[in-house]
Order: sequence, then C-alpha cells, then structure tokens
Amino acid sequence: MPPEQLVEPTVIPQPQTIKVTKNQAAIIGNDVTIEFDKEDKALATAVQHLERWLTGQRLDPTPSGQKAAKIRIRIVDSLEQQEAYRLLVNKNGVNISASDATGVFYGIQSLIQLSEPWEIMRTRLLKLPMAFIQDKPAFSYRGMHLDVGRHMFPVESVKSYIDMLARYKMNRFHWHLTEDQGWRIEIKQYPKLQEVAAYRKETLKGHYSDQPHQFDGKRYGGFYTQEEVKEIVRYAQERFITVIPEIELPGHAQAAIAAYPELGCTGKPVEVATKWGIFEDVYCPSEETFTFLENVLTEVMALFPSEYIHIGGDECPKTQWEQSELCQQIIGEEGLKDEHELQSWFIQRIERFLNSKGRQIIGWDEILEGGLAPNATVMSWRGEAGGIEAAKQGHDVVMTPTTYCYFDYYQSNHPDEPLAIGGYLPLDKVYNYYPVPEELSEEEAKHILGAQGNVWTEYIPTPSKLQYMAYPRMQALSEVVWTGKKKPGYSNFVKRLSHHLKWMEKEGINAANHIYDVDLKVVGGQGAPLRISVSNAAEEGRFAVTKAPATGNADFPYTEPFEPESGMYTVQGYVKGVKTGRPATLQFEGHLAAGQKLTLESKPHPKYNGGQPQVVLNGVNGSDERYGDSEWLGFEGEDFVGTIEWEKLQLLNSASLRFFHGPGQWIYVPESVKISTWDETVQTWKAIGSSTVKAPDGKIATVEIDLGSVRTSKLRVEIRNHGKIEAGKQGAGHEAWLFVDEIRID
Repeated sequence: MPPEQLVEPTVIPQPQTIKVTKNQAAIIGNDVTIEFDKEDKALATAVQHLERWLTGQRLDPTPSGQKAAKIRIRIVDSLEQQEAYRLLVNKNGVNISASDATGVFYGIQSLIQLSEPWEIMRTRLLKLPMAFIQDKPAFSYRGMHLDVGRHMFPVESVKSYIDMLARYKMNRFHWHLTEDQGWRIEIKQYPKLQEVAAYRKETLKGHYSDQPHQFDGKRYGGFYTQEEVKEIVRYAQERFITVIPEIELPGHAQAAIAAYPELGCTGKPVEVATKWGIFEDVYCPSEETFTFLENVLTEVMALFPSEYIHIGGDECPKTQWEQSELCQQIIGEEGLKDEHELQSWFIQRIERFLNSKGRQIIGWDEILEGGLAPNATVMSWRGEAGGIEAAKQGHDVVMTPTTYCYFDYYQSNHPDEPLAIGGYLPLDKVYNYYPVPEELSEEEAKHILGAQGNVWTEYIPTPSKLQYMAYPRMQALSEVVWTGKKKPGYSNFVKRLSHHLKWMEKEGINAANHIYDVDLKVVGGQGAPLRISVSNAAEEGRFAVTKAPATGNADFPYTEPFEPESGMYTVQGYVKGVKTGRPATLQFEGHLAAGQKLTLESKPHPKYNGGQPQVVLNGVNGSDERYGDSEWLGFEGEDFVGTIEWEKLQLLNSASLRFFHGPGQWIYVPESVKISTWDETVQTWKAIGSSTVKAPDGKIATVEIDLGSVRTSKLRVEIRNHGKIEAGKQGAGHEAWLFVDEIRID
C-alpha cells in the first residue's frame, strides 16, 4: 500500500514546532473525560473554554467497543517561558502540559484548530490526527486596538472581537475610549461626560477629503457604563487577555472640553467634534485640569487592573498653549524650552500620579517630543523611528507603524472596496512584517515587546465593517507576533487561512476573503520590457483574460506574463471551472517613457512604493480615489527630482503628469513642475518646459507641458513640494505629502 498522504495542519498562528504523523489517531465523543487540577482556579477557567466548545459540537458517544478518549491537562515546571505549552495527541487521547494556565488556554486553542471543526465527521465525532506541538510566543505583547470614540460598538460586538483575539493567541486589547468626537466611558464624578461629551449633534458624511463637507444631521453617541466596562474586562480576563484603557491627553480632548470648558485654555464653549481630524482645543495644564484628570484616572484604575494605562499623547496642537498666559508662565517657572517640553512636563506629571498608584503609562511616540517620561513605554505609530529612539534610550516599545499595522487602511485595490481612511495595507504586507528593526543591537532589541494592530473607526460605523477591516489582517499579525522569525512564509499562511475563512463564514463573521481575488499588475521597467502579470494569493486556479478594444484574439487563457498593448484588460479567476474571487481590470496606455530607466535623486517614502520608482513609468494610472495603491509614489516633505533615460535619441513633444490632492490627509499638489533636457554642448541641464500647479476641485490634478519637439535621450523632472502646511488647515506646521502618479511622455 502507498504511504498515507498526511493532511497539513491548519493551525494559526503557526506553532514553533508541529508534527503530524497520522491523519487519525484519536476519536472524541461526548463521553470524553478531562483530567486537571480542579483546585487551580486559573486552570479551571482555561478548561471551561474547552468544555464549552465540546458541548457546542453536539457530539455523539464514542462507538461501542472503543475506549472513550481522555484529555489530560497539567501545569509543569519544565516549560520555563510564560504562555508556553506542549500538545500531544495519540490513540488514547490528548495531553496538554503548559508553564501556566495561559499556556493551557493556548494549547486548547491549538487543539480546537487541529480538530478541524469545519469538517466534523458524519457520525458527530471529532477526529484528531496523531500530532505533537511544542510552542511558545516570540513576543510578550501581542495586541489589537479598537477606537470607539469615532464610532462605538455594542458590548456583544466588543466581546466577539475579544473572542477572535483569544482564538489567535493575542493577549492585549487596547481600548481607545475618549476622543474629540465622543467620550465613551462613564465617570461618575463628572456626569456631563455622559450627558454632553458622549454625544455629537451629527456626523460627517463621506470622506473628509470630499468638499464641501456634508453631515447627516443625526445625533450620535453613547457610552459604556461602568458595569458594562467591568463585564468586558472580566470577559477578557477569562480569555487571558489584558484590557488596556486609553484616556487621551493632552490632545484629542474636545469632547471633554465641550462638557467642561474650563479644562481648555480659552474657557470658551465648544461642541463635540462632528468631523474627523486634529483639533486645537486641548487640555490646558491648569491645576483644575490635573484635578479632573487624576479623578478620571482614579475611576478608570478601579475598573481596569492593567499595569498599563494608555494616555495617548499624540497629535496635540500647541496653538492655544502658545497664546495662553498660564502656559507661558509654566514654561518660564519650570525652565522649559518650548511648548513641546511643556507637553512632556504635562505627561510626566500624569506619569508620577499613575506610578504612585502602581501603574505605568504607555503612549504614542509623540511622547518622545520634549523628553520622554522616565518610566514610559512607547507605541511607535509614525513609522519605526520613534520606537528605535525609545529602545536606544532604554524604554520598552510596542511597534504599531502605519505601514504594517493600521487596519483602517484599504486592504485591496479593487473598486468594490468600502470607503476607508486611505493608505493601502494588503494582507501579505502585514504578514511579512517583523517588529524588531535591524538598527537595534541585541540588547536594545530586548525592549521591543511586540506589535499591535490598530483599528481607527472614522469610516467603520458597524460591527460588520469592523470585522471586514480587522480580519484576516489580525490573523496575519498574530503569526507575526507569536511565531516570529520562524514564520513558514506567506503562501503557507494563505493555505491555512483558507480553512479559517470558511470557519468564520460559518460563524457569520464578515471577514475579508480576498485570497482568490485576481492580482493584475504591470511588472518590469527600469529599462526591462514591461509585462502584465496575473496571480492570486491562494496560488490556485486558472485565469481568463479579455482585452478591449480587441486586437487579434480578445479572449485568451493566461499562461505566463505577456507584453501589453494599449487597452483595457479584464481577468477573472476560476477554480475547478467555477468563477472564484473578484475579477480585476487594468487600463494600460503605452508612451515613450513607459518602461524606461528612472533615477531618483530625492527619496520617496518607503511605505508608498519608495523602492519602486518605475511605477510612475509603467503605463498605468493610479486610483482616482486612493493615494495608497501600488501606482502612486509618495514623498513626505520632499521634492521629486528624477532623470528618465533612453538608450537612443527620442523626439519628445509633450509631458503629462498626475498628482493627488487630499488636504485632509496632509496631501497637497506640488507648487510647480519643471522639465529639462541634457545639453551636451555645455554639459548642463536646459529647461524646456514648466508649469505651476493649481489645486483641483476634486482629488486629481493633471498638468500638461509642451516640450517643443525636443530630440534627446535624457529628461530631468523636478516637482517642487507644497512645503509646510498653512495654519488653520489639517496638519498645520507639518511638511506636506506629495503623491506622484504616471509621468507620460509623448
């Protein structure tokens, strides 16, 4: 007989060691017995999840003549690392041994996944393969965040979110509870937080960049009572998850100031914010403010046993502080250099209060500005630079850079994707992240506690959309922080994920199932021939290509990357003859510079195709709505300066350039464009065309430049960034972003 074809286990996150030696070893019926130390309360809590899950399977008794299986669970000293476990399945049943009750809980999660619950045997019995798992987490902090300030979610939805975190061995739930647009936690000493701060009169419709702003005219809000908070904290604890509350300060405080205007610097009444962004009404560092915050935090600490209390610390405009007599007086009396040091002084005072209560602060990387509070832990969100700096200073760090960890970003380029804040973060990019930067020494790297996925909810109003945006990117991140460098690779992950997506679908969870969507793109360039490539993440099925307008064969099967002609390509995937996944379309328009070599003197941002300058010379326009897709090149505060080269002389008549305009995301069209040609006679660049750029009514600005029928083999393109964002606009004082799309030369 041929050897048995072993079924690949589909556990996520991938265990450090997993071996399957036989497809069927143990049969589990409803008469299974679970042996464990019932006096150990934490252990009993872990085992309850297994008992509840087994009951939910509605199993039949073990067939007569077969011995009922046993599941033996115990705590052992040999597994020294916290949360570690060992799982063994043989013909007699299951053995789970762990370093602590949390490890037992994680062993149970792996056991549930190993049993393939989506394929219960027809006789209502569970089959378990003969397997051995030895496992422990790569990082101690494995987190997910949820913003309920912009949109809040029912208690049952929050519990469902926690259930998903637990299933994939995440152990921190960062609950963002206060915002400009709403205060979401009951504070008994300050009833106006519930009466005023928890409600806004209306909410922005569409995207912030859509002008003019329109509103729905509907009052929105609510808050979690302290009893509901206790219920959620208890629910998370039973799943070995710590809830970290966030009370934003000194910025993102407009809702609180709407309730208590004396907390602000102007004393003037303000409204709870009705649109998204950054607002200048921030806490004033008065004794009245500190009394308020200490009283609020005292009630918060009574509800949350977490060692960490998150204090925010991000995006705090200093305009009102600059104009405040009190703030300037404090700066002088305390010997502070500026308002940034005043923010640090503010945060350090809050830190001393929390430290006196046995708690630690954690905050966004802006808390580095003006000097980091002595015992603070940093969440690095504006890239990894803040985390690197904090780790080098000896502070603990949780990595949560927008590039890899912001799950409010678009996850697909497909036109059917629901509205998102912007950006582009596909599943594979999340999976391929590693939280420890190469710049850190071995000793400094010890300060990287792990990573966290963030879900900001400006454009996530419902539980269903929350699930769509969070899953399966959360599952990918779970493998990043649990398995670490031993991750088996994205293709392996996707194969396992396909089973979990079926599982979630049966449970009614609205996960984003895009693994069969067609990925259609132009590859090559930089002097190499351009080709159209077709694939999907599942690496499964076949693809049918349709081209319009038709030149020759308009419909053909895809077999390998092919040379494009100008026109629209549409590709549909098929698995076993059935249409599977969403189709993709691509409009290719050839031009004289398409595929040619482009050398950049300026440095684009790495998260917006920084390593692929050829995307602006590939014959494909970027999205009219999303600056984060794979066709846009982004520059933060930098000009675009690049040289296009041909192997031989070309007759060039015109240039056409596209730019994105989104002031709400700090993105502005450039000031000007200049194009020059190389003058061999004097060995210098000679300008042959230029144009200023006007802000468009919509999101796309197109600039046409007459090149005067020049014959050359080299062009220099200079695009001057907008510069600093003006006062009164979103991101005032920050360098503007410049987004460049196709540079068409004819």
